[in-house]
Amino acid sequence: MSFKYSYNTIVYSGEDYLTQVKRLNKFGYDGIELVGEPSWYDFNEVNKLNEEYNIKVNSICSIFTSERDLIHPEKSMRVKAIDYCKEIADMGAEIQSTTMIVAPSPVGKIESLKSEEEEMKYAIESIQQIGDYAQKVGINISIEPWNRYETYFINRLEQAERILDALDLTNAGIHGDTFHMSIEEVNIANAYKKIGSKLNHCHIADSNRAAPGTGHTDFKPILQALKDINFNNYITMELIPPVSDPFACVRGGKAEEFKDNYTEQSIKHLKNIEKDLE
Repeated sequence: MSFKYSYNTIVYSGEDYLTQVKRLNKFGYDGIELVGEPSWYDFNEVNKLNEEYNIKVNSICSIFTSERDLIHPEKSMRVKAIDYCKEIADMGAEIQSTTMIVAPSPVGKIESLKSEEEEMKYAIESIQQIGDYAQKVGINISIEPWNRYETYFINRLEQAERILDALDLTNAGIHGDTFHMSIEEVNIANAYKKIGSKLNHCHIADSNRAAPGTGHTDFKPILQALKDINFNNYITMELIPPVSDPFACVRGGKAEEFKDNYTEQSIKHLKNIEKDLE
């Protein structure tokens, strides 16, 4: 099997869409992951250019802020977050995507507001509603754990699995991001193997959250694990500069290496490893 490769466009923020898809086509990517901010895009343009440059929107990276909190104790806040996720599912349907990322708690929320049991209950209830809606419009959801410095709520794949197993959905799975996993998992490859077919999306970044090959993560056992579990979704690069607001950073003309340089290096590095897999 050969992997399909995609690139998260957080670090392309501020560029016109044509520039983004031309870059990905040039370096041999199959897919593109869009940022979960529907107002940023002209869906007709997205569909037209994707067809022209043979690029598929494989996934949407939902953005969870303090206003988008699926485990907030106030029901009105949870409803607001659920409505946002429904909007992302609609966006996915409009641009012929297949998968959207769901994270129960926003980036930067580091303290619980209720007991663990109550927040887990809110998470399951909220994600069930999102999954039900997403299924109606033909979108899969992928539950993502983040590292402890971004959230206290779920940090490892096994914790996401607890939520997944409590859901009554056929269009849900688990997302594994190698940057977060390098902090939280004992062994990234083994964590992927343990989750197996429940893994329906993955983000790839090196230990420094830059392009594979720039840090100290060994990607050979990771790719071997993905091959062993017959992972057939897209391997998506999610590279983010070391700043608190990556959107402002790249829109301000900084972190230019995350565009052409890292886009090319990422896929070259992983494809070279892929050649030697068993």
